[in-house]
Amino acid sequence: MQFLQAIESSSNVSTVLFLGTLGMMVLAIGLVLFILFHQRKMMKYQQKLQQMEEEQQQILLNASIRWQEEERQRIAADLHDDAGPLLATARLYLSENLVNQEKHVQLQSIYSAKQIIDDTIQLIRNISHSLMPPTLKNFGLESAVNDLFQKISGSGAINASCRFHDYRDRLIPQRELLIFRVTQELVNNILKHSHASFIHLTQNIAEENFYIRIHHDGKGITQSDMEKMNKTSKGLGLKNIQSRMKVLNGNILFEKDASQTFYKVTIEMPANID
Repeated sequence: MQFLQAIESSSNVSTVLFLGTLGMMVLAIGLVLFILFHQRKMMKYQQKLQQMEEEQQQILLNASIRWQEEERQRIAADLHDDAGPLLATARLYLSENLVNQEKHVQLQSIYSAKQIIDDTIQLIRNISHSLMPPTLKNFGLESAVNDLFQKISGSGAINASCRFHDYRDRLIPQRELLIFRVTQELVNNILKHSHASFIHLTQNIAEENFYIRIHHDGKGITQSDMEKMNKTSKGLGLKNIQSRMKVLNGNILFEKDASQTFYKVTIEMPANID
Protein backbone atom coordinates (compact mmCIF):
# COMPACT_ATOMS: atom_id res chain seq x y z
CA MET A 1 0.00 0.00 0.00
CA GLN A 2 2.77 2.38 0.89
CA PHE A 3 4.55 1.36 -2.30
CA LEU A 4 1.50 2.29 -4.39
CA GLN A 5 1.18 5.62 -2.58
CA ALA A 6 4.85 6.36 -3.27
CA ILE A 7 4.38 5.60 -6.98
CA GLU A 8 1.27 7.79 -7.11
CA SER A 9 3.07 10.65 -5.28
CA SER A 10 6.04 10.36 -7.65
CA SER A 11 3.65 10.42 -10.62
CA ASN A 12 1.98 13.58 -9.29
CA VAL A 13 5.34 15.30 -8.87
CA SER A 14 6.33 14.37 -12.41
CA THR A 15 3.04 15.71 -13.72
CA VAL A 16 3.50 18.97 -11.85
CA LEU A 17 7.06 19.29 -13.11
CA PHE A 18 5.95 18.50 -16.66
CA LEU A 19 3.11 21.02 -16.52
CA GLY A 20 5.40 23.60 -14.91
CA THR A 21 8.06 23.08 -17.56
CA LEU A 22 5.45 23.21 -20.31
CA GLY A 23 4.05 26.43 -18.83
CA MET A 24 7.49 28.01 -18.67
CA MET A 25 8.15 27.00 -22.27
CA VAL A 26 4.83 28.47 -23.40
CA LEU A 27 5.58 31.66 -21.45
CA ALA A 28 9.09 31.88 -22.92
CA ILE A 29 7.79 31.31 -26.46
CA GLY A 30 5.08 33.91 -25.88
CA LEU A 31 7.65 36.37 -24.58
CA VAL A 32 9.92 35.77 -27.59
CA LEU A 33 6.97 36.19 -29.99
CA PHE A 34 5.93 39.40 -28.21
CA ILE A 35 9.48 40.80 -28.45
CA LEU A 36 9.69 39.87 -32.14
CA PHE A 37 6.27 41.40 -32.85
CA HIS A 38 7.19 44.55 -30.90
CA GLN A 39 10.52 44.89 -32.73
CA ARG A 40 8.77 44.42 -36.08
CA LYS A 41 6.22 47.05 -35.13
CA MET A 42 9.00 49.45 -34.03
CA MET A 43 10.88 48.83 -37.28
CA LYS A 44 7.77 49.67 -39.29
CA TYR A 45 7.26 52.79 -37.16
CA GLN A 46 10.90 53.85 -37.69
CA GLN A 47 10.58 53.26 -41.44
CA LYS A 48 7.38 55.30 -41.53
CA LEU A 49 9.00 58.08 -39.51
CA GLN A 50 12.06 58.07 -41.78
CA GLN A 51 9.78 58.19 -44.84
CA MET A 52 7.89 61.17 -43.40
CA GLU A 53 11.18 62.95 -42.65
CA GLU A 54 12.43 62.29 -46.18
CA GLU A 55 9.16 63.58 -47.63
CA GLN A 56 9.40 66.73 -45.51
CA GLN A 57 13.03 67.25 -46.57
CA GLN A 58 11.95 66.85 -50.19
CA ILE A 59 9.20 69.43 -49.70
CA LEU A 60 11.73 71.88 -48.23
CA LEU A 61 14.18 71.17 -51.05
CA ASN A 62 11.46 71.72 -53.65
CA ALA A 63 10.46 74.97 -51.93
CA SER A 64 14.06 76.16 -51.97
CA ILE A 65 14.41 75.27 -55.66
CA ARG A 66 11.14 77.05 -56.49
CA TRP A 67 12.25 80.12 -54.55
CA GLN A 68 15.59 80.23 -56.36
CA GLU A 69 13.86 79.77 -59.71
CA GLU A 70 11.38 82.54 -58.89
CA GLU A 71 14.28 84.83 -57.99
CA ARG A 72 16.00 84.05 -61.30
CA GLN A 73 12.79 84.64 -63.24
CA ARG A 74 12.16 87.91 -61.42
CA ILE A 75 15.67 89.19 -62.17
CA ALA A 76 15.42 88.01 -65.79
CA ALA A 77 12.04 89.73 -66.16
CA ASP A 78 13.37 92.99 -64.67
CA LEU A 79 16.34 92.98 -67.03
CA HIS A 80 14.31 91.94 -70.07
CA ASP A 81 11.20 94.07 -69.52
CA ASP A 82 12.82 97.19 -68.05
CA ALA A 83 16.54 97.35 -68.78
CA GLY A 84 16.24 95.93 -72.30
CA PRO A 85 13.82 98.55 -73.69
CA LEU A 86 15.73 101.39 -71.99
CA LEU A 87 19.02 100.37 -73.59
CA ALA A 88 17.30 99.85 -76.95
CA THR A 89 15.88 103.38 -76.75
CA ALA A 90 19.28 104.84 -75.84
CA ARG A 91 20.73 103.08 -78.86
CA LEU A 92 18.16 104.79 -81.10
CA TYR A 93 19.29 108.19 -79.83
CA LEU A 94 22.92 107.24 -80.56
CA SER A 95 22.34 105.83 -84.04
CA GLU A 96 24.67 106.34 -87.00
CA ASN A 97 22.48 109.19 -88.28
CA LEU A 98 23.46 111.24 -85.24
CA VAL A 99 26.61 112.55 -86.96
CA ASN A 100 24.53 113.93 -89.84
CA GLN A 101 22.19 115.90 -87.60
CA GLU A 102 22.47 119.50 -86.56
CA LYS A 103 24.50 120.41 -83.50
CA HIS A 104 21.57 121.20 -81.20
CA VAL A 105 19.80 117.98 -82.26
CA GLN A 106 22.95 116.00 -81.52
CA LEU A 107 23.25 117.53 -78.06
CA GLN A 108 19.59 116.84 -77.31
CA SER A 109 19.95 113.21 -78.47
CA ILE A 110 23.09 112.72 -76.40
CA TYR A 111 21.39 114.25 -73.34
CA SER A 112 18.32 112.00 -73.78
CA ALA A 113 20.51 108.93 -74.20
CA LYS A 114 22.46 109.88 -71.05
CA GLN A 115 19.21 110.20 -69.07
CA ILE A 116 18.06 106.77 -70.25
CA ILE A 117 21.44 105.19 -69.42
CA ASP A 118 21.29 106.79 -65.94
CA ASP A 119 17.81 105.28 -65.46
CA THR A 120 19.13 101.89 -66.56
CA ILE A 121 22.04 102.12 -64.11
CA GLN A 122 19.61 102.95 -61.30
CA LEU A 123 17.41 100.00 -62.29
CA ILE A 124 20.37 97.61 -62.21
CA ARG A 125 21.48 99.10 -58.89
CA ASN A 126 18.01 98.44 -57.47
CA ILE A 127 18.17 94.83 -58.65
CA SER A 128 21.61 94.49 -57.05
CA HIS A 129 20.33 96.01 -53.80
CA SER A 130 17.48 93.50 -53.69
CA LEU A 131 20.07 90.70 -53.85
CA MET A 132 22.35 92.25 -51.21
CA PRO A 133 21.01 95.35 -49.41
CA PRO A 134 23.81 97.96 -49.18
CA THR A 135 23.15 98.62 -45.48
CA LEU A 136 23.62 94.92 -44.77
CA LYS A 137 26.75 94.72 -46.90
CA ASN A 138 28.41 97.83 -45.48
CA PHE A 139 27.25 97.93 -41.85
CA GLY A 140 25.97 94.47 -40.93
CA LEU A 141 22.85 92.69 -39.78
CA GLU A 142 21.92 94.99 -36.91
CA SER A 143 21.95 98.11 -39.11
CA ALA A 144 19.98 96.36 -41.87
CA VAL A 145 17.27 95.13 -39.49
CA ASN A 146 17.11 98.54 -37.77
CA ASP A 147 16.70 100.18 -41.18
CA LEU A 148 13.91 97.73 -42.06
CA PHE A 149 12.03 98.42 -38.81
CA GLN A 150 12.48 102.20 -39.08
CA LYS A 151 10.88 102.13 -42.52
CA ILE A 152 7.98 100.05 -41.22
CA SER A 153 7.47 102.30 -38.20
CA GLY A 154 7.78 105.39 -40.41
CA SER A 155 4.77 104.28 -42.43
CA GLY A 156 2.58 104.93 -39.38
CA ALA A 157 0.59 101.73 -39.97
CA ILE A 158 2.20 99.73 -37.15
CA ASN A 159 4.46 100.33 -34.17
CA ALA A 160 7.73 98.52 -35.03
CA SER A 161 10.86 98.35 -32.87
CA CYS A 162 13.94 96.15 -32.53
CA ARG A 163 16.83 95.72 -30.12
CA PHE A 164 20.13 93.86 -30.61
CA HIS A 165 21.78 92.89 -27.30
CA ASP A 166 24.74 90.70 -28.31
CA TYR A 167 25.86 91.75 -31.78
CA ARG A 168 29.48 92.77 -31.28
CA ASP A 169 31.12 90.88 -34.15
CA ARG A 170 29.73 90.52 -37.64
CA LEU A 171 28.91 87.08 -39.01
CA ILE A 172 30.14 85.97 -42.42
CA PRO A 173 28.21 87.80 -45.21
CA GLN A 174 26.32 84.74 -46.48
CA ARG A 175 24.98 83.90 -43.00
CA GLU A 176 23.98 87.51 -42.37
CA LEU A 177 22.14 87.62 -45.69
CA LEU A 178 20.26 84.40 -44.93
CA ILE A 179 19.30 85.61 -41.43
CA PHE A 180 18.18 88.95 -42.86
CA ARG A 181 16.07 87.25 -45.55
CA VAL A 182 14.42 84.97 -42.97
CA THR A 183 13.70 87.97 -40.73
CA GLN A 184 12.41 89.99 -43.68
CA GLU A 185 10.10 87.16 -44.80
CA LEU A 186 8.71 86.68 -41.29
CA VAL A 187 8.10 90.41 -40.84
CA ASN A 188 6.43 90.66 -44.25
CA ASN A 189 4.12 87.74 -43.36
CA ILE A 190 3.17 89.45 -40.10
CA LEU A 191 2.49 92.74 -41.89
CA LYS A 192 0.35 91.06 -44.56
CA HIS A 193 -1.62 88.53 -42.53
CA SER A 194 -1.65 89.27 -38.80
CA HIS A 195 -3.31 92.73 -38.60
CA ALA A 196 -1.00 93.43 -35.64
CA SER A 197 -0.73 96.83 -33.98
CA PHE A 198 2.88 96.29 -32.92
CA ILE A 199 5.87 94.13 -33.80
CA HIS A 200 9.03 93.92 -31.71
CA LEU A 201 12.30 92.08 -32.47
CA THR A 202 15.09 91.20 -30.06
CA GLN A 203 18.47 89.52 -30.59
CA ASN A 204 20.74 87.84 -28.09
CA ILE A 205 23.28 85.05 -27.67
CA ALA A 206 22.84 82.39 -25.00
CA GLU A 207 24.66 79.07 -24.49
CA GLU A 208 26.58 79.55 -27.75
CA ASN A 209 23.36 79.97 -29.73
CA PHE A 210 22.28 83.03 -31.72
CA TYR A 211 18.63 83.99 -31.16
CA ILE A 212 16.21 86.35 -32.87
CA ARG A 213 12.72 86.61 -31.39
CA ILE A 214 9.81 88.44 -32.98
CA HIS A 215 6.71 89.32 -30.93
CA HIS A 216 3.45 90.68 -32.31
CA ASP A 217 -0.14 91.06 -31.11
CA GLY A 218 -1.95 90.01 -34.29
CA LYS A 219 -3.13 86.71 -35.70
CA GLY A 220 -0.37 84.11 -35.69
CA ILE A 221 0.43 80.44 -35.96
CA THR A 222 1.83 77.84 -33.59
CA GLN A 223 4.27 75.02 -34.26
CA SER A 224 1.43 72.53 -34.78
CA ASP A 225 -0.02 74.83 -37.47
CA MET A 226 3.40 74.96 -39.10
CA GLU A 227 3.73 71.18 -39.08
CA LYS A 228 0.31 70.80 -40.70
CA MET A 229 1.26 73.23 -43.47
CA ASN A 230 4.50 71.30 -44.05
CA LYS A 231 2.40 68.33 -45.17
CA THR A 232 0.57 70.38 -47.79
CA SER A 233 1.52 72.50 -50.78
CA LYS A 234 0.48 75.67 -48.93
CA GLY A 235 2.78 78.13 -47.19
CA LEU A 236 5.55 78.36 -49.78
CA GLY A 237 7.01 81.40 -48.00
CA LEU A 238 7.25 79.48 -44.73
CA LYS A 239 8.85 76.53 -46.51
CA ASN A 240 11.39 78.94 -48.00
CA ILE A 241 12.16 80.11 -44.47
CA GLN A 242 12.65 76.52 -43.29
CA SER A 243 14.95 75.71 -46.21
CA ARG A 244 17.11 78.73 -45.33
CA MET A 245 17.15 77.72 -41.65
CA LYS A 246 18.39 74.30 -42.71
CA VAL A 247 21.32 75.96 -44.48
CA LEU A 248 21.99 77.91 -41.28
CA ASN A 249 21.88 74.66 -39.28
CA GLY A 250 19.19 76.32 -37.18
CA ASN A 251 15.59 75.94 -36.04
CA ILE A 252 12.49 78.10 -36.05
CA LEU A 253 9.71 77.89 -33.46
CA PHE A 254 6.22 79.39 -33.71
CA GLU A 255 4.34 79.69 -30.43
CA LYS A 256 1.94 81.75 -28.38
CA ASP A 257 3.48 83.77 -25.57
CA ALA A 258 3.09 82.47 -22.01
CA SER A 259 0.64 85.30 -21.36
CA GLN A 260 -1.50 83.99 -24.27
CA THR A 261 -1.65 87.60 -25.49
CA PHE A 262 1.11 87.69 -28.11
CA TYR A 263 2.54 85.42 -30.75
CA LYS A 264 6.27 84.75 -30.80
CA VAL A 265 8.61 83.46 -33.49
CA THR A 266 12.04 82.28 -32.36
CA ILE A 267 14.98 81.79 -34.70
CA GLU A 268 17.80 79.74 -33.19
CA MET A 269 21.15 78.80 -34.72
CA PRO A 270 24.73 78.17 -33.62
CA ALA A 271 26.54 81.45 -32.96
CA ASN A 272 30.05 80.21 -33.66
CA ILE A 273 29.79 78.75 -37.18
CA ASP A 274 31.97 80.61 -39.68
